[in-house]
Amino acid sequence: MDDIRETGRTLDPRFDANGLITAVVTHAESGEVLMVAHMNEDALAATQASGEATFWSRSRARLWKKGESSGHVMRVIEMRIDCDQDAVWLRCQPAGPACHTGARSCFYRRIGHDGLEPIE
Repeated sequence: MDDIRETGRTLDPRFDANGLITAVVTHAESGEVLMVAHMNEDALAATQASGEATFWSRSRARLWKKGESSGHVMRVIEMRIDCDQDAVWLRCQPAGPACHTGARSCFYRRIGHDGLEPIE
């Protein structure tokens, strides 16, 4: 166990073999889970510097600021990191839907016994 990483005050993210860390985004007021994405070191730094959520797009192999084309940016209210610093939690104020489908959250379906069930 790395006591300094787990209990200290130094930000020392534990990126995976691909240089990524998981980022969970929730609505700052309601607590609703809006999306899950990935960040590399540059995305984490850009998010800290700008106050707007920036991620690493694995499909496009580049940085992308959430809402760069839709205008639905995620203003970061608070950033947290878990105990072993391998996951980030962003509490955000969204400027529109979080999901590229137009849904408020990317988690708009429940897994039921007969398949997926829409919720809202």
